[in-house]
Amino acid sequence: MFIFYDIFVGELLSWNVPLLIIIILIAFLYALSITYLTDIKVYHRQPIFFLLSLSLFYVTVGSPFTTISHLSFSLHMIQMSILYFIVPPLLISGIPTALWQRVWKLSKVVKGSRWLSTPKASLILFSVLFFMYHLPAVLTFLSNNPVAHQAMIYLLLLLAFLMWWPLVSPDSRHLLYGEQKRKYASLSGILLMPACLLFIFSAIIDGINNPFLTQLTAHLCIPSQSLSVDILPPPFHTRYDQGMAGVFMLGIHKLVLMVLMRQ
Repeated sequence: MFIFYDIFVGELLSWNVPLLIIIILIAFLYALSITYLTDIKVYHRQPIFFLLSLSLFYVTVGSPFTTISHLSFSLHMIQMSILYFIVPPLLISGIPTALWQRVWKLSKVVKGSRWLSTPKASLILFSVLFFMYHLPAVLTFLSNNPVAHQAMIYLLLLLAFLMWWPLVSPDSRHLLYGEQKRKYASLSGILLMPACLLFIFSAIIDGINNPFLTQLTAHLCIPSQSLSVDILPPPFHTRYDQGMAGVFMLGIHKLVLMVLMRQ
């Protein structure tokens, strides 16, 4: 009972209020922009996509789910998959072409637009950093250095936006079509495969220690296995947890690609 209180009610699961205020401000500015600069209504599909992406972003980064996801690798991978595979394409899909064309005219955006024309470089860099993030030594380092951990999270998020851009861009000049689109989607699946296989093979062998769970349980002064067993449902605290993490990531990424390829 005390464990439940500390995890779901206590100080460990604080809500990120400053981030919530920023997201509400972004949503408000977006609503104003589409109201006065486009013919799109707030209840249309694109605004719904944009606002849904902001909501998912806050749930994965600023809500108690951030701490809960540290209890198992599979929950962690669900969080990462939502943050990097669902939020970016949803948010980009929520940008109306008319609104983007107005933003595009701003000098700072034009000067930085060369990043939008190098999606393969962003995809490769994201895949390398995403794989490195889940190596035991790197995980341990990041768990002991919160600033470095946050920097890595947001760097990966930036790269995720750049790598999804050619599949859902509001600018037709940056979109991939036909065979190019299929090749890019295939490359995306191949490059992300090593991170998935890392979890699957680790589950078959000895497994990877979860330093974030160790840190959390040290704060509560209880054994890490006790915490995951007491709080999580059976699939998330078994010895198959890491294998499930790899499967979840593969499945979510593949599902998003399938949806985008049909557009």
